[in-house]
Amino acid sequence: MKNIVLITNVGSGTHDEEIVQSAADRLGESLSVEVVATCDRGELDTTLAALGDRDLVVAGGDGSLHMAVASLHSQGILHDTRVGLIPLGTGNDFARGAHIPLDHLEAADVITAGRDCWVDILVDDSGNVVVNAAHIGVGADAGIEARAWKAALNKVNLGKVGYAVGAVVAGFKTTGYHLKVVADGEVLTDGSRRVLQVGVGNGSRIGGGTRLTPDANPTDGFANVIVSFAVAPRDRFLYGVHLKRGTHDERGDVVTARARQVEVSGEPFYCNTDGELIGPLRDRTWTVQPQAFRMALPTASQAADD
Repeated sequence: MKNIVLITNVGSGTHDEEIVQSAADRLGESLSVEVVATCDRGELDTTLAALGDRDLVVAGGDGSLHMAVASLHSQGILHDTRVGLIPLGTGNDFARGAHIPLDHLEAADVITAGRDCWVDILVDDSGNVVVNAAHIGVGADAGIEARAWKAALNKVNLGKVGYAVGAVVAGFKTTGYHLKVVADGEVLTDGSRRVLQVGVGNGSRIGGGTRLTPDANPTDGFANVIVSFAVAPRDRFLYGVHLKRGTHDERGDVVTARARQVEVSGEPFYCNTDGELIGPLRDRTWTVQPQAFRMALPTASQAADD
């Protein structure tokens, strides 16, 4: 077990600072821990460039984990770095899918006494990485709709409600997209039909626990792909119901696949990548990079309940 650099966001509130310190104290019972607060990608790059042979622990959510992995990848040191996660985000989707406990002390124990696993990433044709999931269509549209609502509701400390409002608005407004989706050379849809949603999952969850690609496993060398054609109003509603239950992949208007490379092209679309919106795009290709880095994941006795 190596010594640790624990990174956190300099903009964290007092409550999160107390949690980070508590987690650092637990880790410090058996290891030397340096806590570093970074405010942007430049500071993060500088911190990780000086990591040396120490392990990295990310105290944050999906965005923080994504940024750390992207920084390590761009510097060519990802494969040589062991990563741990103290989930502090709003959604914590990668942690939920990997059954990492959301309790900070239990998560710290996973880092010191869990099991080391090789974890995959996805790399797109622009060189950007995906740690958890990318999705196109109604979920990404919800993020766009949520922007204005979140800004308004933040004024009364209800910013998180903005995401739910955005999802409802997008669900009513969307008419789908003409997109071609190809998984390892197999055409899942040729663009002639409108699709409601395309998901490419390294991890299984999005949006605070929704199982978009229920069987995705970030250690198996494959991305799980889901394409929904549920564009009619009633079908959109029923798809949403099944999505919340995690049974949407059983619907007749949903196609699934496992692949090492996924290509999406067609009319302009936005894509949600590890919680961040990018676009508009006309095409995007993701390729699995297997065993990209080592990560502390829970043993069977440490795993959080599904």
